[in-house]
Amino acid sequence: MPFVRIDALEAGPDRLDALGRAVHDALVETIGIPADDRFQVLSGHGGGGSTLRYDDYLGVRRDSGIVYVAITMRSGRTPDQKRALYRRIAELAHAYAGTEPRNVFVTVTENESIDWSLGDGVAQYAREPRRSEGPL
Repeated sequence: MPFVRIDALEAGPDRLDALGRAVHDALVETIGIPADDRFQVLSGHGGGGSTLRYDDYLGVRRDSGIVYVAITMRSGRTPDQKRALYRRIAELAHAYAGTEPRNVFVTVTENESIDWSLGDGVAQYAREPRRSEGPL
């Protein structure tokens, strides 16, 4: 159950939709999330007055095509799965939205099953603790 936030500079609805599809398809392909498990917030930011900032850190030359992808998901993926995910997101962002792979900045934050409520005020992924049958 990943929760994805995508912030893109100079991105209208079509580009944001394409980026959302790219990230979702990459999650399905590389870590096996169900196809109907899509929870995303897509935000476009205007040029001159934008609040998005970037530099050329670690020698990666970024420009106004920058896309920030923040993925929150339950822990348990291997480093190789994460590397495959990052690579596939960059490939699909290029194929679907024309975003240069160098402009795709991805971060993954992991948490535990108890950290999710998917609605109705219930922690659907967490087991209920056993209740004692009474005083000992």
